[in-house]
Amino acid sequence: MYEVIHLSYIYQPFSIEKQVTRMYNLMNIDKPEDIDIRKIAFFYRIHLTFSEKRSYSTKIGRFQLININTSLNKMEQREVFFHELCHILRHFGNQSHNMPKAFKDLQEWDAAHFTRYAAIPFHMLKTLDWKSPTLVKDMSKIFHISEDICQERINHIHRNKQKRSSMRKWTNSQLFGI
Repeated sequence: MYEVIHLSYIYQPFSIEKQVTRMYNLMNIDKPEDIDIRKIAFFYRIHLTFSEKRSYSTKIGRFQLININTSLNKMEQREVFFHELCHILRHFGNQSHNMPKAFKDLQEWDAAHFTRYAAIPFHMLKTLDWKSPTLVKDMSKIFHISEDICQERINHIHRNKQKRSSMRKWTNSQLFGI
């Protein structure tokens, strides 16, 4: 079901990347230009607002809200949306009321990762020219996301390669004496 991306190695998606792909498939989001934060908010019945207030999300019973600060540029607003979407879809509890710091830090770490995967989903990686010297700039234009997020996504892809290849070496050497 999940096709591997052929860079100079085979890339296998992580569980969260598969979840994002399934999420987008349900909404018929197949191409970068299909990623529309209003469409995603509507699909999940999230009330999406833009105001001068700080960006935040809240979930009270079935009511869900993401507010995005209007002083942010469009790319930053998009990043904030994915970050807050993660809190709505994947997290429990109220960070501003009696949440242990370690748990809050874990949620923020997860939201940062989710942002990269939701902004630049696995099933759209094959549309990129991985040999282009302007890959980061191209990704930024295609996905309407900052170059920093694009660079982080590329770094994670390469770390995935290193982890999986070192895992394979350990397994082969341990199990087969290679």
